[in-house]
Amino acid sequence: MYRPMMLAMSAMLAAAPATAMAQTPRELLTIAAFQAPTKPRALALIGQAITASDRILASRPGDREATLQRGVAIGYRAKLTRSRSDARTSLGIFERLAAENPRDPEAQMVIAGWHLDAIDQLGAFIARTALGAKAQVGEAALARAVALGGDRAFYPGLAAMMQIRRNDTDVVQARRWAEAAATGQTPTPLDTLMKRAALAILPALRTNDGGAAAALSRKLLPFGKMTD
Repeated sequence: MYRPMMLAMSAMLAAAPATAMAQTPRELLTIAAFQAPTKPRALALIGQAITASDRILASRPGDREATLQRGVAIGYRAKLTRSRSDARTSLGIFERLAAENPRDPEAQMVIAGWHLDAIDQLGAFIARTALGAKAQVGEAALARAVALGGDRAFYPGLAAMMQIRRNDTDVVQARRWAEAAATGQTPTPLDTLMKRAALAILPALRTNDGGAAAALSRKLLPFGKMTD
């Protein structure tokens, strides 16, 4: 009786959604950004990540990882709900992290994403006037993130997609970063995701089809596969 019951429980756990197994804010946000099928589901996961981050910070004030993921979660919520206050709050978190450690590639990447995502979503004029988003700041932070990220696939992979989305005529830079990601190291699940994404857009980049690479990048970037 005991063995069949354990086998049944193991089968249930194996079939359970990935979200049920997620424990950390980073895991919850990865699922929200790349797996959640709808906006309500993504927002629910983002809320869980904020709660989890707050819990960590209550016991370990100043924890860098929890602070970063809380900022990412608030930024994601801003993107999905178009909340100006959330957008500004997330940028403040990112800028404080970058000031504390100017050589932190993740801090540079989230700053790049904040500026470039806002411009992509709202247009350059509205993003600048409503939020203060600037293309030059985003592009500079993107290049710094790649330079500081070592041989990991995450940084050049994400940078390649953001670059070709930003300017689908700048195939040379996007291809350079995608090629680096394709041979990059994958110590984390996000590195693996970005390496796969880079390999997916490389054929279009290698034939100088920036439009096709940009269209595919939009689907592979966070929330690109949501149905609503």
